[in-house]
Amino acid sequence: MGAVDKAMSMIANCVEKVKSVGVENAGDFSTAAPKPPTLATAAKSGESEAATSSEKPTKLVNVNGTGFVISARGHVLTNNHVISGCIGDVRGNLTGEPATTLRVVSKDETNDLALLQAAGPFKEAVRIRATAVHSGDAVIAIGYPYHGLLTSDFTVTTGMVNSLSGVLNDTRYLQISAQIEPGNSGGPLLDTTGNLVGVVAEKLNAVRFAKVMGDIPQNINFAIKTGAVRDFLDNSGIDYKAAEPGADLKTADVAKSARAYTMLISCSAKSDENAKKETRPAKVE
Repeated sequence: MGAVDKAMSMIANCVEKVKSVGVENAGDFSTAAPKPPTLATAAKSGESEAATSSEKPTKLVNVNGTGFVISARGHVLTNNHVISGCIGDVRGNLTGEPATTLRVVSKDETNDLALLQAAGPFKEAVRIRATAVHSGDAVIAIGYPYHGLLTSDFTVTTGMVNSLSGVLNDTRYLQISAQIEPGNSGGPLLDTTGNLVGVVAEKLNAVRFAKVMGDIPQNINFAIKTGAVRDFLDNSGIDYKAAEPGADLKTADVAKSARAYTMLISCSAKSDENAKKETRPAKVE
């Protein structure tokens, strides 16, 4: 469960308790009160081994996300939730090049980051912005949303940094207005000079939020800050490039440069309607 999902659960529990017992008696709303098992649950827990053994074989589906080259030595960065359910090989595709197999080097479940590596080097790698971004700064998100259903090429969306923290003031995240969809998870968030300022990670679940709060949120998305990214890379012993922001470029020029290091990530995973790979996002849900 991602940071956004956890926060939404806490908010939902708070609203439910306040409605039932009032603000004074709401108490701790970080966990929901236990509920008695339903008849369906009780029946399921008593199923015989014979019934269990007759279940249909697990169906595998193809799942997609985004990653990007972080070092010329073959290292690729993405979200942990993009590859956490993969069975077998993880594959990466740069535009115009054949797929390459990526091995998992290290993972950080807390900050939703994963480091992968190809067998050979890459020509280009992203540069991490050396200075902090500010609220109101323009940003560009690049990724592969709904790959195969829409375009097979990557997409480019623009927006700005809305806030320097995420849900419940989580300072690991930026809140951004650049539109993201399932498949954008793990993609680079760039400034107008082409430097990395974040890793696209999640968007607020509008349907769930509306059920809890009675209002539909508009385009509230999140990216992991580069502080967490640098710590993860340093702990993994990865050399990466940093750069000061330079002159602003046209969005088309930033996208053209990003094509050389932005990668489609794909693998096979168990089919599970309750664990949609991408996007918890993008964990984009």
